[in-house]
Amino acid sequence: MRALLLATLSMAVTAQAAGTYTTPAVLAAFKKAGLEVGKTYKMGPKDYGLGPYVGERGTRFLIPSLGEDAGGRVFEVKNTADRRRLRAYFDDLGKQSAIFFSWTFEKGNILVQINGDLPEAKALRYKKALEGLK
Repeated sequence: MRALLLATLSMAVTAQAAGTYTTPAVLAAFKKAGLEVGKTYKMGPKDYGLGPYVGERGTRFLIPSLGEDAGGRVFEVKNTADRRRLRAYFDDLGKQSAIFFSWTFEKGNILVQINGDLPEAKALRYKKALEGLK
């Protein structure tokens, strides 16, 4: 009985850990892929603007070629509904006005949002690096 209980707990922990990543790991994957990652900083409530303040951690990163204060965000959001709500917020902004368009990519508990001024080919390289996380 004890062995069955331990096996069940082990499977639950493994299932919970699958698809769980950190913002530093995502940013490291971007750098390893040769992508631009300038200055980074931990996001606080004010950095979310009008968007839902959800998740465990948010990190802002700059992409120097886009300009002085342009880049992206990496969010750790374990709750799937919250993560999808945050993504929908960014996607809906882009549908309301092209000036607010941004790229959004998800993997596991991670949502990446990148300034829409980044050309699609470059944005897709960030997506590929995110998808390559193990």
